[in-house]
Amino acid sequence: MSVPTATGPACPGPSDPEFAGPEPTAQAWPTSGLRAAIASGRFVVTAELGPPRDANADAITRKAGFLRGWVDAANVTDCQGAKVKMSSLAGSVLARAAGVEPVMQLTCRDRNRIGLQSELLGAAALGIPNVLLLTGDHPRYGDHPDAKPVFDLDGVQLTWTARTLRDGTLMSGQRLEHPPGWLIGTVENPFAPPTSFRARRLAKKVAAGAEFVQTQYVFDVERFAVWMAEVCALGIPRRCAVIAGVGPIRSLRVLEMLTSGVPGIYVPDEIGRRLRGVPADKVEAEGISLCVETIQQVAGIPGVRGVHVMAFGFERGVPDILQRAGVGPRASLAGVPEGGGHAH
Repeated sequence: MSVPTATGPACPGPSDPEFAGPEPTAQAWPTSGLRAAIASGRFVVTAELGPPRDANADAITRKAGFLRGWVDAANVTDCQGAKVKMSSLAGSVLARAAGVEPVMQLTCRDRNRIGLQSELLGAAALGIPNVLLLTGDHPRYGDHPDAKPVFDLDGVQLTWTARTLRDGTLMSGQRLEHPPGWLIGTVENPFAPPTSFRARRLAKKVAAGAEFVQTQYVFDVERFAVWMAEVCALGIPRRCAVIAGVGPIRSLRVLEMLTSGVPGIYVPDEIGRRLRGVPADKVEAEGISLCVETIQQVAGIPGVRGVHVMAFGFERGVPDILQRAGVGPRASLAGVPEGGGHAH
């Protein structure tokens, strides 16, 4: 089965005016790869690029080499899992230099509103064309459990803050002479309880300014389709590109972790039986095949605009997954326009 080069069937039903959000506005900045991909209506592909737990710039360059030409952009995570890693800003600059358009993640965990605004402005000055804003994991889950959490803002408030900065104003009300112009992204988990609230929670983020959303892993395509119907009923895909999170389960150890140790991730019993039903040396191949099938299935769900491939430590395998799913290389080899993120 081939994945379509454009978005799947249009969402049926009216939008909910309460959560309509702002009208999309034309940006004065040069068009970025991800922005152009979303605007064109074609199937969008993003992936995850995790910075190292040291100062090795080559680690970013090496991972970017696997993704270059295969993705529209790559997320550079912000101390994912509340564990110390190279900063997302530094990783984003390195990824861009390596020819992969970055999506700089920024969490509310480690900075107050002064630091968050400063980091966002710095990203713009350094040419980062996309930001993805989220609340972040509590330090108790990471490698410094005694660290003091900040959480001056939450993910929705940070999204609103980014839009305010882009509109030319600090949270204090002071005007910016040179406002940023990045594409603003957010995250959502369709499977976290209460599931009946998740679509409207995303709608609030869109109203705050989110222009694309990447979801948590999708392993249960049927449940995801139900959530997407709710998302469509609110008119969200008309203002925000919904990008489904996917990834390969490459071992039974990872399967066990996902089913018992990661809140908000739902893995159907059928997938567990399928992975346990093959010889030990075939589990990885079966997990990759499942990921390929998931991409093909979500591509046909109304309102889905693309996939976000999360293959931690397996960036080298992303091109094969995309090729097998029918999502070939991007139209151009990830050439990032010179000055693609500088303020005007």
